[in-house]
Amino acid sequence: MSSDLLSIGASGTRAYRAAMGAVSENITNATTEGYNRRTVQLGESPASATTSRFYKPGVAFGGVDVVSVVRKTDDYLDLAARLASSNYEKADARATWLGNIQTALDDGSLGVGQRMTSMFSAVEMLAANPTDVTRRTNVLFAVEQVNTAFKQTIEDLHNVKSGIITEAGNEVHALNSAAERLASTNEALRRAIPGSSNQAQLFDQRDEALVDIAKRLNVTVSYGENGAASVSFEGKKLVDNIDVTAMEVNAASDGTLSFAVGGAAVGQPGTGSLAGLVGSAEVNADRVTAVNDLATKYKDDMNGWHKAGLIGAPPSQNGDNILSMSGDASTLTLLITDTAKLATYSADGRTNGNLVNITSIRDEDGVENGWTAIISTHANMLAATNAELSAASSRDQQAQAARADVSGVDLDREAADLMRLQQAYQGSARIIQVARETLDAIFAIF
Repeated sequence: MSSDLLSIGASGTRAYRAAMGAVSENITNATTEGYNRRTVQLGESPASATTSRFYKPGVAFGGVDVVSVVRKTDDYLDLAARLASSNYEKADARATWLGNIQTALDDGSLGVGQRMTSMFSAVEMLAANPTDVTRRTNVLFAVEQVNTAFKQTIEDLHNVKSGIITEAGNEVHALNSAAERLASTNEALRRAIPGSSNQAQLFDQRDEALVDIAKRLNVTVSYGENGAASVSFEGKKLVDNIDVTAMEVNAASDGTLSFAVGGAAVGQPGTGSLAGLVGSAEVNADRVTAVNDLATKYKDDMNGWHKAGLIGAPPSQNGDNILSMSGDASTLTLLITDTAKLATYSADGRTNGNLVNITSIRDEDGVENGWTAIISTHANMLAATNAELSAASSRDQQAQAARADVSGVDLDREAADLMRLQQAYQGSARIIQVARETLDAIFAIF
C-alpha cells in the first residue's frame, strides 16, 4: 500500500509540475502576439502502478495523469475578431490613401485654387492700368503659375496612383506568404499528437496566419481533420489543406485594381486592406479625371476670353489662344510670352474692356467653382472615411478585448493559479514523504 502512495505522490508531482510549466509559459508569453493561454487537463489514473510482489494491482485509484494541454479559445470570438480586424484594415487603408489624395490636391497657397484666384486678381489689377508693362508681365506669370499648379497636382496624383499599386502588390505578397505559412502549419498538424503542447503551439501559428490573411481579404475559413484550416475567396481556394493557390493583382492604366486566383479572375475584396486600396484607387482615378477635365475647361475658357478681345484699338486683330494642352493637365502651356500680345481691348474700343470681361468666366460654372467642388467633394469623403475608421477601430478593440478575455493571459490569474498549483505540488510531495515514513516504520519492525 505504501508503494501505491509513492506512485500516487509521484504522479501528482509530475502532473502539477506540468501544470506549473503551463502557467510559466503563459507568463512568459503574456505579451506575445497570437499566443493563447494554456492550461493542463488532469485526469484520474484508473489503475495502480505498483510493482510490489505482495500486492496485485486492480482497478483502483492510482494517482493522476496529464490528459492534455488545453488551449483556451472560442471559435465565435476568434471569427468576430478576424472580421472586426478586416473591417478596420479596410477603413485604415482607405483613410490613409484618401488623405494622401487630399494632400496631392493641395488647396493651399501653391494649389490650383489659390493660384487661379491670384491670376484673376492680376488681370483685375491690369484692368486698372492696362498699359503698365509690369502688370502685363504679372498676368502672364500668374497664368504660368496656374499651369504649374495643375502640373504639380497631376504629378502628385500619379504618385499616389503608383503608391497604391505598389502597396497592393506588397499586400498581395504578404497575403500569399501568410497562405504559405498556413499550409505549412496544416502539414505539421497532421503529425502533431492531439492534446500536446506542440499541437497547441501549431494552433497558435494557424490562427496567426488566418489573422494575417483576414487583415487583407474577406475570406471563408473551414476546418478539417486535425484542425487544418482551408481558406477560400469568391469560391476559389487560396489554401486547400496543404495546397496553396496564389492571388495576383493587376493595375489598369488609370490605376484601378483587379484580382485573380490561379489566373482566374475574381471579384473585388469586400473588406481588408486590399478592399481599402481598391476603393482608394478608384477615387484617385476619379480625381485625376476631374482635374484633367477642369484643366481642359480652364484652357478653353481662357482661350475663349482672350480671343474675344483685341490686341489694339479697333479695328486691330483679335487675340490668339493663350493656352494649349496636348494631353493631360501636365501639358498645359502658355503660348504668349510677349506682353504686347495681350488682348486688353474690347470691341467697343475700351482699352481695358476685355480685361474687365474676364468676369464672364468666373460665374458659378467657372473653373474656380469647379475646383472648389473637387476639393469639397473629396473633403467630405475623407471626413466620412475618418468617421468610419473611428467606429471600426472601436469595434476592433472591443472584439479583440472579448477574445482576450478568453484566450489572453491575465497575470493576476496566472499568479493565483501558480500559488494553487504549488500547494498541490507540495501536497503530493507530502504524500511521498508519508509513504516513505510508513515504509521506514514497517521495515523497522523486522
